[in-house]
Amino acid sequence: SDTHNKHKKITIPDGDVIVHAGDISSMGYKHEVVNFLKWFSKLPHTHKILIAGNHDFFFQLPESIVKEILPQNITYLYDEEVIIDGFKFWGSPYTTRFGSWAFMEGKKELEQRWKNIPDDVDVLITHGPPHDILDYKMGDIELKNRLMAIPTNPKVHIFGHIHEGYGVETKGTTKFVNASILNEKYEITNQPIVIEL
Repeated sequence: SDTHNKHKKITIPDGDVIVHAGDISSMGYKHEVVNFLKWFSKLPHTHKILIAGNHDFFFQLPESIVKEILPQNITYLYDEEVIIDGFKFWGSPYTTRFGSWAFMEGKKELEQRWKNIPDDVDVLITHGPPHDILDYKMGDIELKNRLMAIPTNPKVHIFGHIHEGYGVETKGTTKFVNASILNEKYEITNQPIVIEL
């Protein structure tokens, strides 16, 4: 998550599935997005999953325009799921509102949106963190409430957005992963995190 145009400077570990949890760009310009997608599509991982983040304005354009530049071997999730080897992944770009960034909503809208998270999700991917989990006091309380209501608990919840919250924390049966690569000064300080399911 949160590579902000610096993706080519990152060492990517091997794996079957690679997930990027948003903020691939600086301001979501088309050329930034195309540059990232070309790089991401060439990675050797069998499955490549992507959601947008609050910097990725291009993805707010109509779906038909986004699909024109999206390589076929990348799965872009926008409040939707994909099943890989029996594991259900569900992803959304939305975060709590601050400033004039992309994919931001208020509490009531987010509460409704998070109701779409399937009860049987295995890997949840959101751009922002839930409240009080690797969030530097800036997480989404509505997202946390929905997580607590999911009967089976996701195996993994991957997010970013709050760069300072990088790391892994386990609560109950869910592994929470803040995968932000850059720090608050937009410097590469963190490494991609490998998870085994």
